[in-house]
Order: sequence, then C-alpha cells, then structure tokens
Amino acid sequence: MENFKKYIVLWLSQSISQLGSSMTAFSFILWIYEQTHSALSISIISFCNYVPYILTSIFVGTFVDNHRKKLVMLVSDCVAAIVSLFALVFLMAGNLSVWHIYIINIIVGVSTAFQQPASSVAMAKIVPKDKLSNVSGMNSFSSNLVIVFSPMLAAVIFSIGGLPLILLFDLFSFAIAFFVLLFLIRIPERLTKENFKSPFAEILYGFRFLKTEKGILYIMLTMAVINFFSRLTYENILSPMILARSSENNLVLGIVNACMGVGGIMGGLLVSMRKESRKKANMIYISAALSFLLGDLTMAVGRNVFLWSFAAFAASLPLPFIMAGENLILYKKIPENIQGRVFAVRNAVQYSTIPFGILLGGYLSDYVFEPFMRSNSDIVPLLGKIVGIGTGSGMAVMFLCTGICGFAMSIFSLFCKEIQKLNDC
Repeated sequence: MENFKKYIVLWLSQSISQLGSSMTAFSFILWIYEQTHSALSISIISFCNYVPYILTSIFVGTFVDNHRKKLVMLVSDCVAAIVSLFALVFLMAGNLSVWHIYIINIIVGVSTAFQQPASSVAMAKIVPKDKLSNVSGMNSFSSNLVIVFSPMLAAVIFSIGGLPLILLFDLFSFAIAFFVLLFLIRIPERLTKENFKSPFAEILYGFRFLKTEKGILYIMLTMAVINFFSRLTYENILSPMILARSSENNLVLGIVNACMGVGGIMGGLLVSMRKESRKKANMIYISAALSFLLGDLTMAVGRNVFLWSFAAFAASLPLPFIMAGENLILYKKIPENIQGRVFAVRNAVQYSTIPFGILLGGYLSDYVFEPFMRSNSDIVPLLGKIVGIGTGSGMAVMFLCTGICGFAMSIFSLFCKEIQKLNDC
C-alpha cells in the first residue's frame, strides 16, 4: 500500500508535467499559425513528433531493460526541459523560427520514446499487481483531463503573456516532476545486462518472444489497424467537418472537443474504480467496437451540436478500457526482464500507422470524398440522405466508412482464437 501511495505522488507530479508539455505543444501551434497562417505547417508539427517517436521506439527496448528506469525517466525529462529552455532563450532573443519548433518536436519525440516504456515498466514495479487496472484508469483520467483543460489554459495564458509565459510554466512543471521522481520515488529493479550485436537485434528478440505469444502479437497488429482507422478522421478532419457544418461556429467545435475529453475522463474514472476484468481481451475489442459504432457512425449522421457532442463522448468513453485491458495482458504475460523491449515493440507496431492515417486522412478529405459528394454519381443522393449534403458531407462519409471498418475490425479481432486465449491470463 505504501508503494501505491508513492505512485499516486508520482502520478500527480507527472500529470502536472504532462499538462505543461501539452500547453506548450498547443501554444507552438498558435505561435506557428501566427507566423505562417498555414495549415500544412501545423500538420508538420504532429508528423515531426510521431515519426521520430515510432522509429526510436523500435530500438530502445533493450536499453530500457538494461538501465535503471528511474534514470531513463529523469534523463528523458531533462532533455525535454532543455529544449523548452532553448525555445525560451531563442524566443526572448527574437531568433525563434518555425524550423526550430520542428526540431524541438523531433527531439521531444525521441525522448518520449525512451520515457514511455521506462515509465510503463516502472509502474509495474511500483504498483501492486491487484492495483494495475486502477492505475491504468488513473493514467487515462489524467491524460484526458489534460486534453480538456490544456488548450483552454494555454489560450488564456498565451493571451496574457504569450509563448514565453507558457514555456516558463512548462519548465516549472518539469522541475516538479523531476524532483519528485529524484527524491521521493524508489523503483526496485534487478538489471540483467545483455549485449546485442546489431541495433536490430532487440526488435528481433522482441518479435521472437511474440512468436511464442501470438495472441499478444495479434493484439498489437489489430490495434495498429484500429489506430489507423481512428486517425483517418478524429486527428484530421473532425475540426474542419464541425466548422464546415456549423457555419464556422468555434463555440460548437469547443463544445464537441470538450465532450470528447469528458468522455475520456469518465472512462478513466470507471476503469480506476472497477475490479479487474476477468475477460481482458473481450474488454479491449468490445470497447473498440462501441467506440466506432456509437462514435464514428453517430458523428457521420449527426447534423447538430447535440449529436456531435454525444458522438464525441461515446467515442472517447471506451478508450480507457482498451488501454487498461491491453496493459493488464502485457504486464501479466511478459517477463519483467524483457518488458522494456516488448513495450517498445508494442509502441513501434501500434503507433506506426498513426502518421500515415494523419497524412492520408487530410488527402482523402480534400481530394477524394469532398469532391465525390459534389459529383453527379448515382450513389451521392443515397449518401446524402444518410449524412446530409453540402460542405463537410464528404468528411461525414469518411466517418461513416471508418465507423463501419473499425467496428468490423474490432468484431473480427474479438473472435480470433489466439486473442481469446488471453482472456483468462
């Protein structure tokens, strides 16, 4: 119980740091848009973060397994703090450029690739096994709370003191997390040194382990497909679709985004309070199916703020259950000494589809679906009865497609024999 209390302190400090980082990321978007008025510049920010993260994740597993998790987390936090400090110095000197922000996001992506598997493994070492489900819910709760409040706080602080004040808050939040981890948290661990001959050996080792645990491999692969479908829409076209179908009403967009965050918060609270599920694999895919069914499909047919808000809430509520189910399976099935590299492989596999979904979603919206809904195709009137017509209807059709495909993929995965074997682990 003492370790669990210490983890709560760690969780609170890391959540504050996450808030600061999220506010900085949002403020970078505001600052870059002020400089360029280019949507492409904004898209590149996400791309510069995701791609280095994914590529680095492939190779960090063994490093994390062979080094103290606390040290890895401390160094990763320091790197992120240093680049924020450089941004502040360059900004105050009047020398900060857009390309500096891209480089900062690349570095942050790399440091996050080290920090996340180290943090995941550390959690399993600190928290009692019977509390892992609760902790997963807590993490999801804090992440979604950050999603809800960081843009609002960043916008307010940005209007008062601009980017410098945001960066100062970020550095302060880093300092809190760093000193809590350094002085208050002890992570028990036994290190097993292993030397590999090539940088690809660790990912091969991770996949060799997954050959013996095909159910876990199938979870990673199916979640990669599910991530792809979700990123085709929510990360790309939700905002322009809502704005297009609400006469560019920013308030409506704000309400919908807030409902998405609230859904995630409620889901996190429910996961943290409930007992550990006996059917962990079922929980993953039933939750995913409900997210696509109630979220994407309702978002597609919705034509007012009430349906869009319900869709956003319904799409995000099941997500903490997905994360909790997967994490519980991984913690129970993967030996401690290789958890770092397997988590790194998981991150690389599952998140590899995200940047492609982000880029492809925007392209499909602008050059395929929106022009198609303005064409004379015989199927357009039928689709119009389902999703409506006019600007934004093509994006609504995309939500219709991802809802159907994502739901079908979730149900297909649910009945996979190898995945079903993991229900009782």
